[in-house]
Amino acid sequence: MSNASASHNPQAQPGNKKSRGGAITLIIVVVIVAVILGVTGVLDRVHARTKLESQTNEQAAPDVLVAQPQMGKPAQEVVLPGNIFAYTDSPIFARTNGYLKKWYFDIGAHVKKGQLMAEIESPEVDQQLEQARADLLTAEANAKYAKLTSERYQDLVKSDAVSQQDTENFTTQASATNTTVKSAQANVQRLEQLVSFEKIYVPFDGVVTARGVDVGQLIDLGTTKEMFHLSAEQTLRVYVNVPQVYSLSTRPGLSADLTFNEYPGRTFTGKIVRTARAIDPASRTLLVEVDVDNRKGELTPGAYTQVHFKLTDIQPSLIVAVPALIFRSEGLRIATVVDGKARLVPITIGQDDGRTVQVIAGLNQTDQVIQNPPDSIVDGEIVHVVKPEQGGGQ
Repeated sequence: MSNASASHNPQAQPGNKKSRGGAITLIIVVVIVAVILGVTGVLDRVHARTKLESQTNEQAAPDVLVAQPQMGKPAQEVVLPGNIFAYTDSPIFARTNGYLKKWYFDIGAHVKKGQLMAEIESPEVDQQLEQARADLLTAEANAKYAKLTSERYQDLVKSDAVSQQDTENFTTQASATNTTVKSAQANVQRLEQLVSFEKIYVPFDGVVTARGVDVGQLIDLGTTKEMFHLSAEQTLRVYVNVPQVYSLSTRPGLSADLTFNEYPGRTFTGKIVRTARAIDPASRTLLVEVDVDNRKGELTPGAYTQVHFKLTDIQPSLIVAVPALIFRSEGLRIATVVDGKARLVPITIGQDDGRTVQVIAGLNQTDQVIQNPPDSIVDGEIVHVVKPEQGGGQ
């Protein structure tokens, strides 16, 4: 009786509800604390991993020295290779067939325009000329007779002594014989020219640089066999391929100095007389012609020379050390430092003296250029900039 009454006691139920609510609250608190501790641990591990990666990257980042490029001189000397050619260069060929009778000049001989160089024997051509002259005499005699006959018939036809038909026939015959005479004269002139070609004359003042025939050799008409080669060397042409970056500065009238290994300590002065006025798309260079006075005969065609141009209005350039260059498959690069990271920039270079190079495009004077960059450096890589050690006193 007492247990039943206690179980249905309304004052005992609120206490039970309070104890269950407290237990649930405690469980929730424990779960929240556990979640907080778990999240905190995960964050700590993530932070530690990130810090470790950062430290690893920093430790793996290469140490580099940087320096700003130096400004190039506003006026400088550009040295380029050049090839020397004769001002006039010509092969001498035969204009008639025959055998070489005699030659008068050998290689190295200085000749004047109009001098006899060689003689060719062409008996067939000589006989053809004699025949043509005889044919011309015959044609002239026939023409003279036809003319007299035509004039006689024209006088007789006035008195009706001959027919008009006969008169017209002889007049036509006279005109035809005149045409035959002109044809014979042309043939004689042609053969006279062929006979004149039996003698080879010097076409211009110069030097014989080659002789390809000898006495008794068969000479063929045309360009199959070069008899002589002649060069005018009083003035020489020097052809230079100037890089595109200097093309605006190399204008006609600019002086140039030539140096040769066979003339140590000496320079020969020339002048730009013309340019191709077009950039070669294959080499990106401008062909420039420099003329040099060679009346003393000290220089020879075909020689190699170094041409020194003093350019005063070239584009501003920056100077960097050769070890700063990076050679990649996509082209020449230089590594700079921007916000602690390497940046690879493409450049265009000018003159290279082996120690330094001129950078024409792609670089600013304020850029921090990495000196001696590692071969493995990539764009965006973190680098450590270190200062060079200063030498202490003794």
